[in-house]
Amino acid sequence: MERTPPHPDPSQFALQQVLEALVDPVRRSIVTQLDTTGLDIKCGDFDIPVSKSTATHHFNVLREAGLIRQYYVGTARMNTLRRDDLDHVFPGLIEALISRPAARS
Repeated sequence: MERTPPHPDPSQFALQQVLEALVDPVRRSIVTQLDTTGLDIKCGDFDIPVSKSTATHHFNVLREAGLIRQYYVGTARMNTLRRDDLDHVFPGLIEALISRPAARS
């Protein structure tokens, strides 16, 4: 039995679903952490102030919207930001929505 959950094809991405996923600050934090590190992160290694079951819900919402891809390495469920797919379908959206400190002169 395949353990990797299903992921939408980029042709199935819906702007409304992506925006609804990103409206929640915990989910935005997950996306920001993935974008900032540029690395794949285990579910339990995110700095988020929610229980494990609530975190699972947030990961599912992000995966179903197409924002993240999840896969297993041993027993660890890894998460990666689907930045290339998102930039192709919605150019500039992730860059505009991710909180980053403003550059100071």
